[in-house]
Amino acid sequence: MPEIIRIDPLGPDPSALSRAVDLLRNGGVAAYPTETFYGIGADAGNQSAIDKIFDLKGRERINPIPLIIGDRSLLEAIVEDVPAAATSLIETFWPGPLTIVFRAAAPSLNPALTGGTGKIGVRLSSHPLARLLSNGISGAITATSANLSGEAECVSAEEVTASLGERIQTVIDGGRAPGGKGSTVIDVTSSPPRIYRRGAVAVEAIERVIGKTA
Repeated sequence: MPEIIRIDPLGPDPSALSRAVDLLRNGGVAAYPTETFYGIGADAGNQSAIDKIFDLKGRERINPIPLIIGDRSLLEAIVEDVPAAATSLIETFWPGPLTIVFRAAAPSLNPALTGGTGKIGVRLSSHPLARLLSNGISGAITATSANLSGEAECVSAEEVTASLGERIQTVIDGGRAPGGKGSTVIDVTSSPPRIYRRGAVAVEAIERVIGKTA
């Protein structure tokens, strides 16, 4: 069974949070709650940790892995540029469940994360624990869903354990995730930006924001 680290997102115990951050900083992989579902977190700059994610999910390596950041300042090291439309979306919907696909910064960003596309999906999470983990390692953490590829997303530590079992090293139990819909995904590398996936942020709201920058 995986190690369970219980952390109250609104009043985290410093020692438990430190243990979780140290695990990620040292190349470990852990499931953790986000504002949508539980995700699998690893230091986005650690190649061996990224390899573990592909292996434990049974995920094809051509599939990109999205990222979560805890502070907007961390975006600079990840993406090549931030178009005007992206700036408007960030100011309106971040922190929150909007994943924005940018051109990935090269060579600083691990190409394994882009699936060979040269693009990377990023969101500034509105979940306090997800932000604390990212800020704790001073970098982006992976945010692929905490389940086997093709299975349903998980909204609790118990569901993650049932889905992944011994495959996952650690589960950070921050309570039940909201579930419902995943993050909305929009690609700002094209003009106009393109919606890849409908989700928690309404497409109509996004279109109103984009229309103001056109």
